[in-house]
Amino acid sequence: MNWLLVAAVVVISLAGVFFIQGATEHIADGKPYWQDHARFVGFGLLVFLAVSLMDYRWVRWIAIPLYVVSLILLGLTFTSMGVEVLGAKCWLKLPGLPMFQPSQIAIVSGILVLALFLSQFSGLHAFWKLCGTGVIALPPMALTLLEKDNGMTLVWVPTVMAVLWLGGLPKRWLAALILVGLTLLPMVICFGLKPYARARIVAFTDPDIDPQNAGYAINQSLIAIGSAGLNGKRMTDQTTQLELGLIPSNVAHTDYIFTTIAEQWGFLGGAAVIAAFGTLLLACVLTAHQARDMFGLLIVAGITGQIFFHTYQNIGMTIGLMPITGLPLPLVSSGGTFVLMLMFAFGLINSVWVHRNEQVESADKEFSLG
Repeated sequence: MNWLLVAAVVVISLAGVFFIQGATEHIADGKPYWQDHARFVGFGLLVFLAVSLMDYRWVRWIAIPLYVVSLILLGLTFTSMGVEVLGAKCWLKLPGLPMFQPSQIAIVSGILVLALFLSQFSGLHAFWKLCGTGVIALPPMALTLLEKDNGMTLVWVPTVMAVLWLGGLPKRWLAALILVGLTLLPMVICFGLKPYARARIVAFTDPDIDPQNAGYAINQSLIAIGSAGLNGKRMTDQTTQLELGLIPSNVAHTDYIFTTIAEQWGFLGGAAVIAAFGTLLLACVLTAHQARDMFGLLIVAGITGQIFFHTYQNIGMTIGLMPITGLPLPLVSSGGTFVLMLMFAFGLINSVWVHRNEQVESADKEFSLG
């Protein structure tokens, strides 16, 4: 086992349950958010262990079917079974199942298919690699964008770039992609975003321009974090922004969980959370370095890119480093689908480590597509 990865996953998951309990203890709706999260974490840890002991090479047999199913589920969100939450119709309620978010399944399955494609066709010209990557990544990205889930759409960008970088795409092609993206960014902001999303961008550049509307959330978050001091308001019995209702209770345990943590536990608590995620990402990078084949390397690269962006975006938007988007903090924010898919993904990373010293055997030859 990669015990550094195991320790980081377990510690962050259990800390998430504790932090959600603190974030929801003043909510009067009576829902046991932390208990629900604890159940998902418990089941997710079993998934993590089971996948860790499985040879990650065999996941290539389910990669394409899982990807196709995820596209179907994304399409179903546009039917009567889709559920709109906070302006984005990105949740799905199937008969007999709890509500879940198909985009979380799509990005993990997309990473697997991308890793499969780039590892099996490593000798392709860079242009065809880029075309194949586009064919795989653009459909789920487009469907997620049509759901008005801008945050999850953005997650695809660093994830795909990480896979392409380690998948052999020349650096000049990556530089060209970045330049094209930066060139198109103003047009996307002006013509591709809804008014509320554009207002968030404006509030990011100047939080004081609309302090009672678009800039309200970031201003309150900055006040909450900045007034917490070294040890936080829990240690001094001060009234928090959360208790006063200035941090909306419906997102205090999800999108703004870091604001709650930093306000209650201060600079030391916030720094400890960032250090824990730094340890988690370090364990992922070490695993990528030790991967025995291209398929394992690209799986780890894609998942690491996803986790990094989720973490950076979630924390960054609460302290004014990034625009506000509805991205949860991995393993800490309240959620079911995200936790289970992350545990599955971390299990794959751990499996890459567990099997790092084994030789590439018949299973790879049997599946060869090249």
